[in-house]
Amino acid sequence: MFHVKHEEIPAAASDIFGEYLAQAKQYHQSLATTGSERGFIGPREVSRLWERHILNCAVIGEVMPQNAVIVDIGSGAGLPGIPLAIARPDLHITLVEPLLKRSVYLREVAAELDLKNVHILRGRAEEKHVIKDAGSADIVTSRAVAPLAKLASWSLPLVVKGGLMLAMKGASISEELERDRQDIKKAGGGKAEIITVGSQFLAEPTTLIRIPRVR
Repeated sequence: MFHVKHEEIPAAASDIFGEYLAQAKQYHQSLATTGSERGFIGPREVSRLWERHILNCAVIGEVMPQNAVIVDIGSGAGLPGIPLAIARPDLHITLVEPLLKRSVYLREVAAELDLKNVHILRGRAEEKHVIKDAGSADIVTSRAVAPLAKLASWSLPLVVKGGLMLAMKGASISEELERDRQDIKKAGGGKAEIITVGSQFLAEPTTLIRIPRVR
């Protein structure tokens, strides 16, 4: 088990994670120690893991239906997939990560936190074995993985027709959408929406781009 330090935890953490707050604390401690030591989390980010990384990832579950099948591509240290899995144990989540050292870490975290709703798949989203094993998802998520056009070409083939691509994006998302609209359509995407989630919990709500797969 990870050692959980006595530290101030944002009030929003209890609201978001509820009865699963202890697991969220364990994950926070892992990112602050093991994740930082292995270079997955920058030193400057350790003091702001809750607001900038854990909570803003967990709230994306607000727009997900019960028991949905989720594929999180380019999971890295588990963001957004691990916070989402803790907050929403009903979801079935596959974390797709190409790098060995990160996929090893994800397996360690999933085991330590006893996340039975998480499966780790090593590979890139566009690789055939990933498409075979992780395809037919209801929703594909990502966070800071790639420009929108490339992200759509990786994400949408993994989604069932009628399913969604949900990408966490920053302030430049409107410009990205305008630039890459034709590439999204070419990848099978329909009308894109920019939405925010977590406004009732977070000072800075999470911005998402939501794109349905239409063909």
